[in-house]
Amino acid sequence: MTDELGFGREKRRELNIATLKDEVTFRDSFREMLESVVAKGHGFEECKEELKKNIKLDPGFKEFYHYCEATDIPVVIISSGMAPLIRAVLSNLIGETDADKIEIVSNEVIIHPDGKWEIQYRHPSSGFGHDKSQAILPYRRLPNPPTIFFFGDGVSDMSAARHADVLFVKQKGDGENDLAAYCTREGIPHILFEDFGKAQKIVKNVVEGRLTVKEALALGRAE
Repeated sequence: MTDELGFGREKRRELNIATLKDEVTFRDSFREMLESVVAKGHGFEECKEELKKNIKLDPGFKEFYHYCEATDIPVVIISSGMAPLIRAVLSNLIGETDADKIEIVSNEVIIHPDGKWEIQYRHPSSGFGHDKSQAILPYRRLPNPPTIFFFGDGVSDMSAARHADVLFVKQKGDGENDLAAYCTREGIPHILFEDFGKAQKIVKNVVEGRLTVKEALALGRAE
């Protein structure tokens, strides 16, 4: 949305890099990005349709989702986006039936009477706007905590990076590998992946006991 309807990719990348360097919070930079879309007169429904037309599903995700469903592994989308947009895009990509089964933990949207809209952050006092660690930590406190696999790709995922058992970081061909840069800088073990099919093999080996969490992380890359 920011690249095509707002102030464009160059300014967005400046803000992403500033967030990575701790010069600005993700909460404030993301709000600025979305405000640039609103300032150009794009309504929320128009944005929804634009995303549905242009967002493509990550390779192998549908098969990965069905594997998780068949093996009783809950799939939860933890996003810094807005729930109505995510639900609309997901329904368009994998079908409404499957999309309705997936829990979405995200921000919301406020639409004003004049048609302008703004993001409503889940954790407005947090510099992340949505502190994704808060979706993970309750599971950590269970008497028998599950193994938590987390898939991320950008600066919005920095709040969750330390709290997963097995962190998968998407390697993107456009060079926007901010989460990988953050994890390398902070010494956070992670597995680079390009598609969910390769990642699924590692998840399956951990679930079936052929790999420990430590051994999975030591792979470094999903091949």
